[in-house]
Amino acid sequence: MNFLITKTKTRATTLIGVVAGLRGLSASLPFLLIALFATSAQADGPVGEHVKDLQAHLDEYTEEVNWLMGKVDGIVMAYQEGGLEAAKPEAVVDHWEAVKFHAAIETNYIPLYASIWQGLFAVRGAIEAEQTLSDVRNQQAALEQTLWQALGAVKMAAKVQSTGALAAPQVDEALTPVATLDVIKERLDRVVAKYADQLTDEAVEIVQDTYLSLFEGVEGSLIEQDADLVEDLEIDFNVTLPKSLQEGESIGEVRGVVAAMHTKLERAKSLLRDAEESRSSVF
Repeated sequence: MNFLITKTKTRATTLIGVVAGLRGLSASLPFLLIALFATSAQADGPVGEHVKDLQAHLDEYTEEVNWLMGKVDGIVMAYQEGGLEAAKPEAVVDHWEAVKFHAAIETNYIPLYASIWQGLFAVRGAIEAEQTLSDVRNQQAALEQTLWQALGAVKMAAKVQSTGALAAPQVDEALTPVATLDVIKERLDRVVAKYADQLTDEAVEIVQDTYLSLFEGVEGSLIEQDADLVEDLEIDFNVTLPKSLQEGESIGEVRGVVAAMHTKLERAKSLLRDAEESRSSVF
């Protein structure tokens, strides 16, 4: 099996797990259909051509999900046998970013994409906190359930994609990458306002939409300048900020998360401006 991609791959599948995942997605199908192709413009970039033909890659995605769960299980087994130092839990993110399935779910169903990130960090966090093996295994089981749900979502998206039922949305190409980052900052301020009004669900939706429709559009340009910064912001969008909102943290704590993201976005703006000036000077 070929795992060529810049971003994550075996353990036996269970039909029960897949069916359970599909059942869990049934109520969310309308959102899935809306999200389909939402980031198709990136299919020529780091995301990969495979997202244009999901059906042809379903077997590969299934193998990758199995591989990823096997890698996570290996980390947990190492923790059981040798403790934190032997486990190296930080590797869970590297494994996730190495599989093509990472892009397949990212471009089709962002809530589950965020849930996978959260599940990975839950396993990592439980190990780093040296929690009991039982607690770690519980986090592992929750992550595996989310991965099966995500695989079910991609299978449903592949079916819709193969019918040609949806067309790619029009993208506002008038926005420069720097201007897009300013819009993102405004959206994040709106998240704080919605949360202050106790509209948590709306706040989470804004975070998800902002990541999907705006940040993803500038990610390719920015990753050339500072890949670590991009990863930090991905974690903020998909783990830190949603978790802060969903766990009912104080408005001050949420504002602090957003303020930290603003700082990173300002850093991103500076990098993009410098890159543009360098290109202009060359020509």
